[in-house]
Amino acid sequence: MTFDLKRRLAAEALGTALLVATVVGSGIMADRLSDDGAVSLLGNTVATGAILVVLITIFGPISGAHFNPVVTMVFAAGRKIEAFAAMLYAAAQIAGGVAGTLMAHAMFDLPLLQVSETVRTGAGQWLAEAVATFGLVLTILMALRFRTEAIPSLVGLYITAAYWFTASTSFANPAVAVARALSNTFSGIRPTDVPGFIVAEVIGALVAATLTGWMLAERNTATSTTTVKGTE
Repeated sequence: MTFDLKRRLAAEALGTALLVATVVGSGIMADRLSDDGAVSLLGNTVATGAILVVLITIFGPISGAHFNPVVTMVFAAGRKIEAFAAMLYAAAQIAGGVAGTLMAHAMFDLPLLQVSETVRTGAGQWLAEAVATFGLVLTILMALRFRTEAIPSLVGLYITAAYWFTASTSFANPAVAVARALSNTFSGIRPTDVPGFIVAEVIGALVAATLTGWMLAERNTATSTTTVKGTE
């Protein structure tokens, strides 16, 4: 079933809103329930990985469940989505992410409008974001070729792991980075640090797309087939 652009954009906005509400909301909840940073991060991780499985499963058939401008960028580069639609996807994702942050604040009776003061910058953080986004895009593109039905669980599991093996806790998503800059809570990021994250995420996504394209290129068997026929 093919859905029109309006419905696809609604799915992208709603899905990203629910994703960010989960990231920010679970961070607030975890921080309130525990003074142990590791325990708080674990709670944040489990909630994020779980919601990704749900959101990709239910919205995937409608919009592709990108929820991420760099994922949309990669699909646009591969001509799997038109450039104009891709720009609207990114706008919907960012708007949805901001709405998700506001929703989380409202649920926990916090001021709706905030600016994060959490410092996340430096070479290690940028490398971590490039690696996190590289792995995410690699997972999606490989799964699209070999295990499409497993994409929701694979993405959820990858992000769950990346929360812990990357120094940045794996934002891997410009829309999420922008939205989290508007939350001075456990999951926040200082606005001045967002551009560095976005650049790293774009680089990681492009490297993953390039490498995957090379690895999955169809092998030309014309020469070997001709040789065999010629010896018959």
